[in-house]
Amino acid sequence: MPIRYHITLRHPDTARGDDPDFAFRGHGAEALAQELQDALRGDALFQRWRGAQDDPDDVDPALGATDPAATVDGQQHDLHFDLIAVTSIPGAVLRHRLRLLAGQGWELRDVAAA
Repeated sequence: MPIRYHITLRHPDTARGDDPDFAFRGHGAEALAQELQDALRGDALFQRWRGAQDDPDDVDPALGATDPAATVDGQQHDLHFDLIAVTSIPGAVLRHRLRLLAGQGWELRDVAAA
């Protein structure tokens, strides 16, 4: 069952993960929404991260879950961005991907059935 996640990036310019190989690269709400959507729909980000681990075979394969139907809408409001993700990916996996992309620069505002 798809879940709607309302995510806020209070300071979008600094909402970048610790490792530039995995962090958001785009600028603007729509670009960041597209990057998150790609990270939910496919496993490229997960595979890059997994490959960078000391023991890639030891990584929980559940973290590689994908949802080809995931959607993310991005909107700018004053100085912050709101991202609305609708996906069937488990919340723990979504949070892992957001930490890779945005580091600690995001806030989960609301979760509801889609």
